[in-house]
Amino acid sequence: MTSLNTRKQLTSDIEEAINDGARKEKACHLVGISIRTLQRWQKNPDGDKRPDADKTSSKALSKEEKQQIVDVCNTPEYCDLPPGQIVPILAEKGTYIASESSFYKILREKGQLNHRSKTKKPCKKNKPKEHLATGPGQVLSWDITYLRTKIKGSFFYLYLFLDIWSRKILDWTVEEKEDGKIASMVFRRLSPELDENYSVLHADNGSPMKSGTMLATLHNLGVATSFSRPSVSNDNAYSESLFKTLKYRVGYPKAFDTLDEAREWVTSFVRWYNYEHRHSAINYVTPDQRHSGIDKLILKKRKEVYEEAKRKRPERWVGGTRNWEYQPEVYLNKNTEKIKAKKIA
Repeated sequence: MTSLNTRKQLTSDIEEAINDGARKEKACHLVGISIRTLQRWQKNPDGDKRPDADKTSSKALSKEEKQQIVDVCNTPEYCDLPPGQIVPILAEKGTYIASESSFYKILREKGQLNHRSKTKKPCKKNKPKEHLATGPGQVLSWDITYLRTKIKGSFFYLYLFLDIWSRKILDWTVEEKEDGKIASMVFRRLSPELDENYSVLHADNGSPMKSGTMLATLHNLGVATSFSRPSVSNDNAYSESLFKTLKYRVGYPKAFDTLDEAREWVTSFVRWYNYEHRHSAINYVTPDQRHSGIDKLILKKRKEVYEEAKRKRPERWVGGTRNWEYQPEVYLNKNTEKIKAKKIA
């Protein structure tokens, strides 16, 4: 049961957050209570003042039942199993002591809610560090994708390096194998594009990405490394999104016949993507316009056109004009928890 002082403090914090613009539902969820609980606390800020009031719930387990749960979980038969498996097995034997959540609660109270198996405890992989790009050449992403060939089970491999700030493809190659030496060669080729003060290269955990040759190249060039968590594609979302754009492009072949054919098609795609494709994430300018810096003038002109259109026909506009603002910052693996905390504070 939550103490009276804690109730008052939580109520005060939530009300302050709501006054600052936070949603009541989100604020309650953050501190682990429901809206109904908050309403009850606000209605009775001093709690139940009856000295002889029974604060014990009729649903609460007795001391004997709690001890029975602990004893059962520590028997040789169940000591290596989690409550999620113990409860169903007991039910099969015609025994019900308490719900699965009650098992977890009692074990937590007794300090026994730990890894129960003799196998190695699963390790939690932390999200990659957040990186901020404020200009070209600062934060890059790269990956390798398969290009299907006309021979079943055989593929060509597209190496592709992307600047996440401008979304421009800086360099690429199509080869017959995955190799860190090839990746290192391509990266050295694009290295003049890097920011001399700050540069990061993000990749997944593939063997070419962590090869000794590739890591040595990055070290020699003064480029910091960033890697995705195992089996988490969202950590390398920029490259994954680009590969989807490539493979959903009109005219993308179901399979390539030769390596030269694959390279020719990717050449035409890169030319279209960098110089013709209006990218939605950078307010519909091309990656090359963004990379070269002329997107500021383009967006400014669009804004002026819309404002002039509104001035001529104001009755056609309910609110403001479309947002053509320049976006100066782009994040890699942005810390969303930090943003949520700011909204609640």
